[in-house]
This record gives sequence, structure tokens and C-alpha cells, in this order.
Amino acid sequence: MSVIKVLIADDIMILRQGLKAVLEQDEEINVVALAENGKEAFEKSKVYKPDVVLMDMRMPDYDGAYGINAIKKELPEVKVLVLTTFDDAETVDKALMSGADGYLLKEMEDAKVIASVKSVYGGINVFGDGVYRSMMSRLNSGDIMKASAKEKNDNDDDEVSFTDRERDVLRLVAEGYDNKEIAAKLYLAEGTVRNQVSRLLDKLALKDRTQLAVYAVKHGLDE
Repeated sequence: MSVIKVLIADDIMILRQGLKAVLEQDEEINVVALAENGKEAFEKSKVYKPDVVLMDMRMPDYDGAYGINAIKKELPEVKVLVLTTFDDAETVDKALMSGADGYLLKEMEDAKVIASVKSVYGGINVFGDGVYRSMMSRLNSGDIMKASAKEKNDNDDDEVSFTDRERDVLRLVAEGYDNKEIAAKLYLAEGTVRNQVSRLLDKLALKDRTQLAVYAVKHGLDE
């Protein structure tokens, strides 16, 4: 049985301890470290090599965005799942643009937090219902894509063309499938899918799979 190593970053000690107790109810999860801000989360990630970091967003001195950016830059294989009380557009966008692999609110039930950690570990982006509805609403108005400093303007978007294979990969990424699942559905090697996703990110000047999924939905490529 593969055990998922988790690091918890939250500035409130009782919450860190509470989350640790919740997660370790599941025998497939082991909390390897606790941190009180984004910088400590990054430093401890280098030492403990967690599979998933459960990251609060608003913390003193070094916030969650700092931690996400630092972790994704140096330890890109580590998944970062935001768990916070804030669901305002600015905080959500800040997390996504930093490279977060998911975004949950602390009101979520314990069982769903555990399931979300496992999903993110498996390569599936996870968003709480309220956060997802807010994202889709703003997506329809273009707000999320405007938040990305690397977004191409609308005229550039119109000029982007995709092969049938690229469209298939974009559609499946938008539906939340990981590389292994996409490979199985398209009868490709997993490495081929990984390379295809990397090329799409370069082609569209996007940072991660979440932005790729958002792009696909916005441009109707998820159908």
C-alpha cells in the first residue's frame, strides 16, 4: 500500500494539529511535517519531500502564495492543495496563478478533505463546490484568464490552432483526467501524453494543468 506523505501549513497551531488528526484517520495518509507559514512550508518540503502540501492562503510574514510559488518552482512534483476560509476572487486567483493543484474551504467535511488529498495526489485538480461555481461564473466573464500575466490577448487566442490530438488532450485535461487516464483513453503511452501537455502549456504560455483546463473550457474545447 502506497502511503501519501502530507505537509500541513497553517498559522493556527490548533488547526494544524486538528488537520493532522483528521488526515491520519486514514491509514493511507501520513502527516510528515507541520508549518506555520509559506516559507516554512517550502523549507520543510525540501527536507521531508511530501507528496501533497495542504496550504492555508493567509498567513503572517509569508503567505500561501509565497509557499506555492516556491514549492512549484523548486519541487514541481509536489502537489499543493489549498485549504482556507477565504473564497474571494482575489485569493482564489492568487492561488491558481501561483500553481495550486486544488482549492478547498475549511468548512468541508473531514471525509471530503481526505478524499481530496488522495485525488490531488493522483493528479486530479480538486475544487470545492462553491469555489468551482465562482470560478465558472468568472470564467464566463473572462475574469480568470485576465488575471494571468501570461495570457495572450483575444486576437492571439483566435489565431491559435490545434491538431485533433491536441484537442482530445485538452478536452480530457478539462474533464479532470490525469496523464495515465488520458493515455488509456487515447491509446497512447503515458510519456507521450506528458509531452503533449507540456507542449500545450508552452504553446499557450500557461503555467499548469489548471490554467490549461480553464483555457479549454473558455474556448469550448472541453466538448
